[in-house]
Amino acid sequence: MSQNKSSAVMQQRSEAHDSLDDFPTPPWGARALVEHVLRNPQLGNMSGHWDGLRTCWEPTANRGYLMRGLDGYFSGLYGSDIHDYGAGFDQADFLWHASDEIARFKLDGKPDWIIANPPFRLAEQFIRRACDLGPARGVAMLVRTSFLEGVGRYNDLYTVNPPTVIAQFSERLPMVKGRVDADASTATSYCWLVWLKGAPKGFPKFMWIPPCRKQLERGGDYA
Repeated sequence: MSQNKSSAVMQQRSEAHDSLDDFPTPPWGARALVEHVLRNPQLGNMSGHWDGLRTCWEPTANRGYLMRGLDGYFSGLYGSDIHDYGAGFDQADFLWHASDEIARFKLDGKPDWIIANPPFRLAEQFIRRACDLGPARGVAMLVRTSFLEGVGRYNDLYTVNPPTVIAQFSERLPMVKGRVDADASTATSYCWLVWLKGAPKGFPKFMWIPPCRKQLERGGDYA
């Protein structure tokens, strides 16, 4: 029997249970979160009258590519990761020692935002932990669109603490293992899930992130 080499099979993102899930985020994917979701006028005042004078903690900092995309949108950025990728971020386990990190937070107190690309198998735990820490403005997590599925997540997460916004990428956000690659392609679909503090009932709100890669990529993003 010949191997199925379709892109849907060959490019799916699947990692071992003990993997670091090392799939760095192209910076334009983070810029898309701010430009087309957090700044979106459809959210009205829920995003806290976005003024850029906010602090952000990225607890899955990896090599810093997601933070590179967030740079310039926040008055202060702090990154940490359970693994030392050599980028100079503090090494800390977000799921077990997040309170210790908050205590020594370099931005003077709790951050306004926690934004991350969590390991897929631990995304639900990351979401719960981030929301429990109570950032002043909100939580945003980059997940595979398939994360919206699942009876367990429906019962344990979405009916208990549904996101305020589901923001689906209309074009693919290519992520490959161990690096960022301007020429990469992917069969995996991603979306941002956002929890806004104090948002009214009746959500989640679904929105599409328009095609924006060409507008949001910057020189040096893939260095």
